[in-house]
Amino acid sequence: METATSDLDIPADIAATLVNPAAYADHRIHDSYRWLRANNPLGIARPETFDPFWVVTKHAHIQAVSRQNELFHNADRPTTLTSQAVERRVRKITGGPNLVRSLVQMDAPDHPKYRALTQGWFMPANLGKFEGRVREIARATVQRMLDRNGACDFVEDVALGYPLHVIMEILGVPEQDEPRMLKLTQELFGPQDPDTARIREQLTAEQFSAMMQAVVADFGAYFRGITEDRRRHPRDDLATVIANAKIGGAYMPDHDATSYYMIVATAGHDTTSSSTAGAIWALAEDPAQFEKVKANPDLIPSLVDEAIRWMTPVKHFMRSATSDTELGTRRIAKGDWLMLCYASGNRDEDVFEEPYAFRCDRKPNRHVAFGYGAHLCLGQYLAKLEMRILFEELLPRLKSITLDGEVKMTQAYFVNGPKKLPIRFEVN
Repeated sequence: METATSDLDIPADIAATLVNPAAYADHRIHDSYRWLRANNPLGIARPETFDPFWVVTKHAHIQAVSRQNELFHNADRPTTLTSQAVERRVRKITGGPNLVRSLVQMDAPDHPKYRALTQGWFMPANLGKFEGRVREIARATVQRMLDRNGACDFVEDVALGYPLHVIMEILGVPEQDEPRMLKLTQELFGPQDPDTARIREQLTAEQFSAMMQAVVADFGAYFRGITEDRRRHPRDDLATVIANAKIGGAYMPDHDATSYYMIVATAGHDTTSSSTAGAIWALAEDPAQFEKVKANPDLIPSLVDEAIRWMTPVKHFMRSATSDTELGTRRIAKGDWLMLCYASGNRDEDVFEEPYAFRCDRKPNRHVAFGYGAHLCLGQYLAKLEMRILFEELLPRLKSITLDGEVKMTQAYFVNGPKKLPIRFEVN
């Protein structure tokens, strides 16, 4: 990492905000992003207990890093922000910087091979065959909400269960196991949030890593049973594809298979839950937007995209430079670590008109919430399909929607979104 100079280094208070899970729950992070875009769009953060890292806050720079996969690797260093102590512990456990080895933690040549195994499943042409079933699940979910007599916690009663049920059905996980999958997902993505961490006090690196290792082991144990079953009794589900997939003529190693199941089972619903809740939160706060989309249901697809931009549930991924290079006017050294701040890119004043306004008719909407380049989210079409169908079923049934108490966000700097969204609604 380049020697510290005043114009490179990010102020210590802003660097501390970037690694503070609570700042992502109370929106302070957006003030820091705004300052960085204006004053130091590509600077170095040196927060205590973390290795220094470049903070990439501009949309154009995020895209530039994301499209150069040979130059900026995913797997050489931790793929998500990790403290020095936790990284040391993870390396002891796995021999590498990451606890799991999913698509997100892979580079070429493995990444394209592993991605190709399921990519066809997640393309619109294949997802069309699920649309009728997704609509049935959406209708049942909406009916349960409407039966709640005009008030509910939208996260608890709608946003969590609906995408979970859809992805588990596509994956092939029985409905009775969905609560276990939800709990494990929340523990995996929300380990800094006191409501989801297995151990609630301040964790040492050893405790944190042991907790994460236990979550991964639980997933592994569960999906080993699924793999054995699908090899003996193949079905038309995604688990059968993963269980029987061959790389170089052999089944995937156990750890890779567990990681593959995990990314489908977790990323396949947690982020969609957050974006779905984000849309309802925005519409409850802005009756004009609610009326606009009610009057013109053709706006639902752009409402979906705006909700995804607005929440940007995956706040960052990390990359590391494989050789010396330049980005903007900065010299990046081989081995340097970079934080791609997607939620900042999605508020970039150079790309989005009125970036802090929620506009259900925003066009174009070139958000980077699904990433960009070769690692573009595999499940983006499924997420948009689920959200579109839910809103097509829900919005025509609602006359009004308002907040009914304090909205609470999860405390996490990797993946976060609403965890409490109390609303009141009138039905047509």
